[in-house]
Amino acid sequence: MLWPAPGMAQRRAAAPVQPMASPHDFADASAAADPRRTPVVRVVQETSPAVVSIISAREVKAPFAGESLLQRFFGEAQAPGQAPPPKSKTAQNLGSGVIIDGRKGYVLTNAHVITGATQITARLQDGREFTAMLQGADQDMDLAVLRLDVPKDGPPLPQVRMGDSAELMIGEPVIAIGNPYGLSHTVTTGVVSALDRSMNTGQQTIAGLIQTDAAINPGNSGGPLLNILGQVVGINAAVYAKGGGLGFAIPINKAKSVLDELITTGRVAHIWLGLLGENMTPDQAAFYGLPRPGGMVVTDVFPDTPAEKAGIRPGDALLAMGGQKVQSKGQFLGLLLSYSRGDTLAVLLSRAGQQFQVQMRPQVLERDAGLGLISWRWGFTPTFAGSRPPGQAQPSPPPGVGVAAVRAEGPATRLGIKPGDVILQIGSLRTATEADLLTAFYRYQMHNQLILSVQRGAHVYTVRMKI
Repeated sequence: MLWPAPGMAQRRAAAPVQPMASPHDFADASAAADPRRTPVVRVVQETSPAVVSIISAREVKAPFAGESLLQRFFGEAQAPGQAPPPKSKTAQNLGSGVIIDGRKGYVLTNAHVITGATQITARLQDGREFTAMLQGADQDMDLAVLRLDVPKDGPPLPQVRMGDSAELMIGEPVIAIGNPYGLSHTVTTGVVSALDRSMNTGQQTIAGLIQTDAAINPGNSGGPLLNILGQVVGINAAVYAKGGGLGFAIPINKAKSVLDELITTGRVAHIWLGLLGENMTPDQAAFYGLPRPGGMVVTDVFPDTPAEKAGIRPGDALLAMGGQKVQSKGQFLGLLLSYSRGDTLAVLLSRAGQQFQVQMRPQVLERDAGLGLISWRWGFTPTFAGSRPPGQAQPSPPPGVGVAAVRAEGPATRLGIKPGDVILQIGSLRTATEADLLTAFYRYQMHNQLILSVQRGAHVYTVRMKI
């Protein structure tokens, strides 16, 4: 009989016991050895179940409702028994979204995907469909949160992992998943082409965007931009219409900073510094000792605001904010959207040829202050919820902001707006509620002219108000 050498039994006992390999181990090893299963493939397989197609329905008024085109242009009478043309029709808008909380059913998307929607449906990759309710939206940041009608006792939906957009590097690979042109769950790849890009939409300037050459087309809006680790680093928002290969995404850190507000209050509180300004002219640039125009000349500073407390005065030139150059008043407002009330901003100014820097904390533009500024700058006092001037019969007020009073010699008075008129739209924003009006003021507070849609009696007029 052979006996083990001294100590061998102890060594054998101390050696770890290797578990028996399972079929799953062989499958994982086979997948890892497959050169086709690249990091991009793994990211797509992991993330696609949490990407949703969003179908939003909205009522669209038919042109010339109540009369046919023949009636309108050729004066032909409607045939006997012929049904009148519909006054409105239902149109569908397609977009994308991404599930950020599978247990509560929260979906993050763009605000423009669901603007004006009367019904929203979200479709998952596996074919399941859920009715979605709008939890909160902010048009200026172009972000919205939807809540899916998921069973409370059912298993949680798949969800994505959030990344850190502050760590993005120019040139690093990114993956976009969305539903362009209604083609569900389409994958495109590219790199981060640039960071902190500003884009002018014609109505506003959106700053701090991620630029990518990953193809982003209509229908991709609201879908995730992912890094190679499968983390969401942006929400795809726009494509540059004048040239291919230019897409833009909202950094996920900006979205994360306002998610709690969108979910709990339904909106993002507007912040401001307490100043207004104008774009710099060539003559002003020479006065400030600058080689070319760039920046915003402060025209008004309001009491008890961050601007006043920081010592800013009318006539100062605001050159940079948060380390980014300010080229115009539109870009200033766009940059301000990147910050929240708790942030500290470093603002670079010029006064009498000397540049200096101040530290400021934005404050919330409260409701009363906003309405007061509307009356001061635009020249009318609004009224809401169907209230009307005394003696005016209006049993069913139109969906807009009523005019209660106008300020003498103000912009509204010069235009001819009167008490009892109803403001239906300002710029591109419909003004059905008080919150809509405050949002419109926040976006257009520094504009020198505005396009208004005004209803007086049974007639609606489109007018230009100079400020």
